Amino acid sequence: MVKDYLKAGKAWVETYLKTVIASPNAEYAKLYEAMNYSLLMGGKRIRPILTKAVLESLGGDADKYQDMICAIELIHTYSLIHDDLPAMDNDDYRRGNLTNHKVFGDGMAVLAGDGLLTHAFSQLCTNPNATAEQKLACVTSLSLAAGPAGMVGGQAFDLESEGRHIPLKELQVLHRGKTGALFLAAIEIGLILGHADEATKKAYLTYGDLL
Repeated sequence: MVKDYLKAGKAWVETYLKTVIASPNAEYAKLYEAMNYSLLMGGKRIRPILTKAVLESLGGDADKYQDMICAIELIHTYSLIHDDLPAMDNDDYRRGNLTNHKVFGDGMAVLAGDGLLTHAFSQLCTNPNATAEQKLACVTSLSLAAGPAGMVGGQAFDLESEGRHIPLKELQVLHRGKTGALFLAAIEIGLILGHADEATKKAYLTYGDLL
């Protein structure tokens, strides 16, 4: 049952992602090609699936918020593009394919990541079904999770930790930032869109933290 839900959720996310990134003119086509190259490369799509699952568990209609739910996948993809750069992990392959900078060059890869990051927030702000309060709460949640107090902070600490053994407490800080923060944001966005009460939020975020 869970496997079927994950498979259907992945298809739901990827069907939408194929429609998101389209160049407004010929001059920007290469940038949008680079953005789509990584965005459509595959993966488990677990973050938007988590948001979808939380919202549906609260009785919400995920189809009404598909753009907001999938915004987090744009941010996850941007982080992978930047992680692979020579200045970071210097990886040549991602999911069996050449990394973005190996295909499009370092500069275009940086811009592709920047484009996905910023486009994600426009998706959170333009949905016609969410209230202004919900949009603001989602933007706040995702920006905090993706920023220096979350994912970016975790990546920075990862860079500082290269070549040395770090104790468990520091390793937990690293993973809570680099990976865990976006999982929590995925769950929190579902709670916001599903109008969850405080007790429900507390329970779901405890689950997210343990995840």
